[in-house]
Amino acid sequence: LFSPDSSGAVGSSDVVVLLHGFPTSSYDWSKIWEGLTQRFHRVIALDFLGFGFSDKPRPHGYSIFEQASIVEGLLRHLGLRHQRINLLSHDYGDTVAQELLHSGSLTQLLLYLSKFHFFPGLGQFLGPTLSPPRQNFGISNSFSNNFSFSVLQYINQRKKHRERWVGALMSTSVPLHLIYGPLDPVNPHPEFLQLYRKVLPMSTVSVLDDHISHYPQLEDPTGFLNAYLNFINSF
Repeated sequence: LFSPDSSGAVGSSDVVVLLHGFPTSSYDWSKIWEGLTQRFHRVIALDFLGFGFSDKPRPHGYSIFEQASIVEGLLRHLGLRHQRINLLSHDYGDTVAQELLHSGSLTQLLLYLSKFHFFPGLGQFLGPTLSPPRQNFGISNSFSNNFSFSVLQYINQRKKHRERWVGALMSTSVPLHLIYGPLDPVNPHPEFLQLYRKVLPMSTVSVLDDHISHYPQLEDPTGFLNAYLNFINSF
């Protein structure tokens, strides 16, 4: 398991855990990493099993449930059982965070959990499911194709467990925030935003500039970071 971990702001005890999307890695957070270290005492990311620098076992039945267990195990290993945790998630990572939220293991493990950040990816629950782009992982095409197919089973898992994972968001008392790029092809504007606000009226929302798409933390790191820190600092 590859897991970058940085110490940051002096005088703060806050921890932020970053959960990346498909088909990428923890590098998705590179452009806001320094900004996060100026606000949080500790910034932690990981490459999910099968992604980035983490192992890619085959054959293997990749599942959201397993990834959630890995996150839980990592936090326990890092001694964060009694730390206040903020979750910042994207795409595939949103679903992992929702499973942690639903299972209750996160709130038991992290006794001072107070914030849950959520952004693009929910459209694959609320509306039509769109397949994410394929990517070569720097290995042979045959392995890459088989691996991509295996990991893409998470889309079927989203369909199967829609009630479980959307229900977790609808019933939680943990504050939610959406940072949205209007040009996102996975979560089309304005339909997605209208549906999101209808299903999750308790969530706050930040809408970035019109040209921002599905990777706002890379496309507009300053706007994204400001939106996120405004949410965090509102508590």
